[in-house]
Amino acid sequence: MPGARYGVDAPYGFSFVGLVVVGFWVTGLVMAVTVDLVAALPALLAGTLLAGCLALSLHTSLRGKFLVWRDVLDELDLRGDERLLDLGCGRGAVLVAAARRLPRGRAVGVDLWRGLHQSGNSPAATLRNARAEGVADRVHVHGGDLRRLPYAEASFDLVGSSLTVHTIFGAHTRAQAIAEAYRVLRPGGRLLIADLGRTPREYAAVLARLDAQDIRVRSLGWRAWWGSPWVPTRLLTARKPDAP
Repeated sequence: MPGARYGVDAPYGFSFVGLVVVGFWVTGLVMAVTVDLVAALPALLAGTLLAGCLALSLHTSLRGKFLVWRDVLDELDLRGDERLLDLGCGRGAVLVAAARRLPRGRAVGVDLWRGLHQSGNSPAATLRNARAEGVADRVHVHGGDLRRLPYAEASFDLVGSSLTVHTIFGAHTRAQAIAEAYRVLRPGGRLLIADLGRTPREYAAVLARLDAQDIRVRSLGWRAWWGSPWVPTRLLTARKPDAP
């Protein structure tokens, strides 16, 4: 069976930036030939700098995010029988990694599988990856809106999400998604949401109003930078209080 394939995040964005890089380089080369090298330097340097940002983003999409989630999941010290929900699971990068650590548990993914957010995005691709990684017996996927999750209250020991909630337009609707994630979490359960820039702090404020405990936001480091240190990925962690 072919190996798992997880695609590229925001493929149209990468394509657009790639075209801009080529445009800068072509402009610079034309100016170098028709005017002089000094006049061409700004365009050549801009293209090279943007190409470096593009390369760093590709590393994050194709390798870096897998490494940081490996570390995050290892830190959880799971028993192996937990029930986990991955919000916006895409092609299953986090979902499958979690399932490997749950030999007696279950990893459930929910998504709308939009191609704008990930290349080749589909539930079939997610399940193919689960089979390729040998965890199909404990992976399940459902279509659904993160603002109205199709699960009962207190259904999961862990709820995670990687680079998804920020794609929901508007702070109010993102707050709905965070509240839903918290609703389906069991007492004592843990929430882990990795997202861009300052959005995890926005989610932390929502969770504080819901009386979540142990709310923390931290950077996931250079392996999860999207082009530069100014577009980092941060991880929000929180815990639902134990039942009285």
